[in-house]
Amino acid sequence: MTQHSRIQCPKLLDKVMSAEQAAALIPEGATVGMSGFTGSGAPKEVPQALAARIEHSVAQGHPFRINLWTGASTGPEIDGALAKANGIQMRLPYQSDPIGRQRINEGAMDYMDVHLSHVAQYAWFGFFGKLDVAVIEVAGILPDGSLIPSTSVGNNKTWLDLADLVILEVNERQPIGLAGMHDVYYGTQLPPNRVPIQITHTQDRIGEQYLRCDPNKVIAVVQTNKPDRNSPFKPVDDKARRIAGHLIEFFQHEVKRGRLPANLLPLQSGVGNIANAVMGALTDGPFENLTAFTEVMQDGMLGMLRSGKLKNVSCTGFSLSPEGEREFVDNLDFYRDKIVIRPQEISNHPELIRRLGVIAMNAMIEADIYGNVNSTHVYGSAIMNGIGGSGDFARNAYLAIFMANASAKGGELSCIVPAVSHVDHTEHDVHILVTDEGLADLRGLSPKQRAKVIIANCAAPEFKDELQDYYDRALHHSYGKHTPMLPGEALSWHERAMRTGSMHAKHKETV
Repeated sequence: MTQHSRIQCPKLLDKVMSAEQAAALIPEGATVGMSGFTGSGAPKEVPQALAARIEHSVAQGHPFRINLWTGASTGPEIDGALAKANGIQMRLPYQSDPIGRQRINEGAMDYMDVHLSHVAQYAWFGFFGKLDVAVIEVAGILPDGSLIPSTSVGNNKTWLDLADLVILEVNERQPIGLAGMHDVYYGTQLPPNRVPIQITHTQDRIGEQYLRCDPNKVIAVVQTNKPDRNSPFKPVDDKARRIAGHLIEFFQHEVKRGRLPANLLPLQSGVGNIANAVMGALTDGPFENLTAFTEVMQDGMLGMLRSGKLKNVSCTGFSLSPEGEREFVDNLDFYRDKIVIRPQEISNHPELIRRLGVIAMNAMIEADIYGNVNSTHVYGSAIMNGIGGSGDFARNAYLAIFMANASAKGGELSCIVPAVSHVDHTEHDVHILVTDEGLADLRGLSPKQRAKVIIANCAAPEFKDELQDYYDRALHHSYGKHTPMLPGEALSWHERAMRTGSMHAKHKETV
């Protein structure tokens, strides 16, 4: 392989430079759109060089910051490095880096949490302001300047179109065999000129295999050879297996009742241990010829594709363990016609989610006894990661399912509470709650009926009596009887946990 074999556009060969030289071209105070979705396809070297430049500038008494837009979370090379340098003024739309989280929660970084399907359209509407620079990882550059996307597409199409300047990282670690796996749709229009998106099956292709890029906007090309952020998954524990078991039993019941077809409907799954447990249970379960229309493909879906239980996956990026990455790369020819990678404005598009009838399965921090879900904030004010795509899917899914362990911190914290401290998904958008204790089907139920089912089926045993006691008293002393609530007490569980580390009452509360 020659030195520049992945850079086939002659006009861009003289733009090849080091990451440090490229980072020096990013203006102070710029708004920068970077590639990356859950760590896949993110630039690896330019952000770190930019962070080093900011740190040096701070040491010289001249601090500066940038505004950072991405597809979703990235990795330590971007969020970690820039947050450590205190180099981010505004961050959107999602993050999961511990240093970035600390900066946000201590008030040192502004953060706008955005539904992932909204990001590209809001950028086009001009809601976020001007995009100065795009820094995009690609697997290769074709002779006409078109780009072979990396392991995610995310918002890359939009960043390349809107940015005044473009910096490309050509990562030779990414397999060139990714070429052809992407479906980049350029047919979206601004209102009032929008037209329907013509996808009726998960594997429909309506776009192009490559990203368009005006070579005249490219100011730097940086060659890299580094892996994605591939974090190992924790072993699936008994609680996650129980959650998965409850869901499999529920799906079987729905098929028997005729509310789901025998091969279910397209699956969407969030990231994490529980999500992988569900995928593992489906691999061993009774359902065949499954499909997925999701944001992120994890190891569990690779396993389902290998087993033949899953026919195909539509996503916008990968979130694989190191073992999962090796499996994918080593068997790329097997996966090629089974995976399609799209922009996130398509993978998360409400029109498509509703048309396809997606079964959405996402994690939560907590739910209250009426079915409201908090998936982003601890004690109402400290951001964990962000809403991501869970809202895109929950509001529009055929089935909106939220999952969590019934308790945490050794049984001191309850996932089921009288009132959530922050609402991301209202009771109107939540169909099913699942914990390791059981499953609550909330469809067709009034608030009081939901409370009974949630306490009975989903609450941890050590909290059931306290939840029932709160509900009984609220039923009698609430201002209204439709959704019984004691406002002065509803958030006392969170206040108590902040103060003592436990939600358990030391004595029965009085009205």
